[in-house]
Amino acid sequence: MNSRVRHWREAATVLLAAGGGGGGGSGSGPARPPGAFDYKVLLLRRSPRSVFMPSAHVFPGGVVDAADFSADWFQLLPEPPPPHCGLRSVRADGPRAPLFAAERPELGSALPADVAFRICAIRETFEEAGVLLLVPSGSPTADGSASASASAGPARLLPPERLPPGPELAEWRRRVQRQPASFFELCCHLRCVPNIWALHEWSNWLTPVGRAGRGGRRYDTAFYLCCLGQGPPEASHDQVEVTACQWSSPLEALELFKSQDIWIAPPQFYELYRLYNFSSLHDLHRFGSERALEGCERWMPVILVASDGHIQLLPGDELYPDDPDLTGERKPVLTSNKKIEDLMKGASKLHRIVTHDLHNVTICVNIQAKYKHINPLVVDSKVGNNADCNSKL
Repeated sequence: MNSRVRHWREAATVLLAAGGGGGGGSGSGPARPPGAFDYKVLLLRRSPRSVFMPSAHVFPGGVVDAADFSADWFQLLPEPPPPHCGLRSVRADGPRAPLFAAERPELGSALPADVAFRICAIRETFEEAGVLLLVPSGSPTADGSASASASAGPARLLPPERLPPGPELAEWRRRVQRQPASFFELCCHLRCVPNIWALHEWSNWLTPVGRAGRGGRRYDTAFYLCCLGQGPPEASHDQVEVTACQWSSPLEALELFKSQDIWIAPPQFYELYRLYNFSSLHDLHRFGSERALEGCERWMPVILVASDGHIQLLPGDELYPDDPDLTGERKPVLTSNKKIEDLMKGASKLHRIVTHDLHNVTICVNIQAKYKHINPLVVDSKVGNNADCNSKL
């Protein structure tokens, strides 16, 4: 769906945080006991038969479909021109990741990418976990009038009385899984629209060269943040793409990773440690909704293979190439006969994910986050202490 489509597929995912995590704390900071988060994040376990990241725990999401860009959505969404369908505009001088800016003439009169990728993330959340992020047609949010303020507060789901009976909703879910265009039909049937205004642009990750799944699949994925101002809704797996669903606080998820009960892929691992900065759902929502106006850049980790593990270099690291090989048509990975410890010595600008083995992973960052974002916070001894990496700015 863009000029690089032969090298990767475009996708969208959502960091879905819901209140009711069972803790106190209304601020952020490193001094927090286990359970102090007042929210939980939805994680899904991918099928072991998946061609990409089998058995990994991930956020809900998937590959964008032409139906997500369909002009039919203009029948339900507020009319353009920008800000697109009532979405708040990214600053004119803010960076736009290529997947948001790419032209898609083959889709004709289609939705803007800012809208379509949000619809994709919402559709996939329903397909994979059975959670519907919708608002009634004609509501203030659906008219775009409530989306202009970051203080609008976390979103809420449709009340149960607005939903079909369980068996009927399950049949709709199967229909959408078979044919993504059926999601538009479901929204029409429920007289609702996807709550695109509750999804805030968070990050953009491109699968590194040399880390493609079986069949050589790589993904250019838009990450969104969505906060729900209510307890975690019931989530159910589909036993096809997803074999388990769980709501965990960032700390709980990272503890499960370190105890080898689950495996979390590097982008999700990195983002969970970013969430670790916030013990309060309202603080997280306010930060995410305000920061989203700054835009984001695409990150493609560059693999540096050492003699005792590997390092994923991220933009800003002193070893990150000036001209990274996005397509793999040049040298796919960097190699060194040195140990990781030796590669870390003397480094002054760090932005890297260090992997000694599958569950011994460390984030090292001491550069200033760009576009008003926040660096991962790794301070708890139970899930790893990066004090040597996270030097003061």
